[in-house]
Amino acid sequence: MIFKTFIQDIIVMNITITPANLTGSITAPVSKSSVHRLMICAALADSPTVIRYSGAVSDDIIATRRCLTGLGAKITDCDGGVEVTPIDKSHVSDELLDCGESGSTLRFLIPVAAALGKNRRFLLHGRLPERPLSPLKEELERHGVQITLDGNILTVCGDSMRGEDFVIDGGVSSQFVSGLLFAVALLGSGSVRVTGKIESRPYIDMTVRSLYNYGMKVTEKDGLFALSDISASPKEVHAEGDFSGAAFFICAGALSDEGITVHGLDMDSLQGDKRCIDIVREMGAIVTSIPDGVTVRKGSLRGITLDAADIPDLVPVVAALAAAAEGDTVITGTERLRLKESDRIETTCNMINAIGGCATGSDDCIRISGGLASPKSVVDSAGDHRIAMAAAVLAIASKGSVTITEADCVKKSYPAFWEDYEKLH
Repeated sequence: MIFKTFIQDIIVMNITITPANLTGSITAPVSKSSVHRLMICAALADSPTVIRYSGAVSDDIIATRRCLTGLGAKITDCDGGVEVTPIDKSHVSDELLDCGESGSTLRFLIPVAAALGKNRRFLLHGRLPERPLSPLKEELERHGVQITLDGNILTVCGDSMRGEDFVIDGGVSSQFVSGLLFAVALLGSGSVRVTGKIESRPYIDMTVRSLYNYGMKVTEKDGLFALSDISASPKEVHAEGDFSGAAFFICAGALSDEGITVHGLDMDSLQGDKRCIDIVREMGAIVTSIPDGVTVRKGSLRGITLDAADIPDLVPVVAALAAAAEGDTVITGTERLRLKESDRIETTCNMINAIGGCATGSDDCIRISGGLASPKSVVDSAGDHRIAMAAAVLAIASKGSVTITEADCVKKSYPAFWEDYEKLH
């Protein structure tokens, strides 16, 4: 059962969960990774597109929509989605482009703003001004773009941008690569050469597929992505269900005697977080495929060793599940978690330890020893949506009530999370 408390006129919502077996079915939220890409591609296309999806969209998607509108696209609600009219390249405005706390929005649209040859200002919230931008900034500056950060205002001066062939280190963020691919698509042709190890490769593959669906031919050889415009854009596309959001209920299913079913998932998706299904299976959960999703129920859960370099968003919830399993779990490839919405190495460990588990972290590793002891606990979500949702999963196996602070932060990626959670009681 969930009890909600509101502080300061609903500015902050805390939630208290009493342990209970969850069972039933939910539908996965729409994938923000999918909608980000489809919406940007539609804004860069040659004719209007309808993007179909169901359910509420996250704060991050609202931020991308807001910024694309500020850049000159027209986005209107329609039955079952939105209609996107491409950016009017003659559009001139000095309004701030409000990114919220969305790193995807910012990193995707800085190159797009530069390729439009415009001078634009982005408004950044939360920890977004602290998150890495240097490789992208340096490469765009090499092409004549000026980028400055003053407090929480980032200014892009793209009116002197030159060239259409870019080079970027793939080891910091796949979002830099995707942003440059969007810029090259806007320019009509060009290339992006990715050097070093590519982190989160599945997200680049999603960008390439989205560009292809919008008529761009993308070829890759030895880290060189070359683009050329070959056909007209589609009139209608469908966004995918979100494996990143579904992962919380897939892991919750691994703690459920009767099981939890998640609908609305495409098993042919390129989303990297689809691996959550294989991970819970490896940990001992019983997994059954259905035509549009998966059913997961409790088995004999055991610890595993996991390289999470390509799936950093899964770390908090997999770590939470590991705390309820037998034995030790070691999660490596966690370096980039320090600069997410919170320091997710620290906040993931704090969440597990608060609920009576044992977790320790270093820059490249989190270690969890299975077993919970605390009869009653308070988890500081640090305003991080994935920490709040992971805590809700671990609360199922806790020894007493769990209070989660700033629980409304889930709006960033999964606005209906608490409603779906309550459905399963």
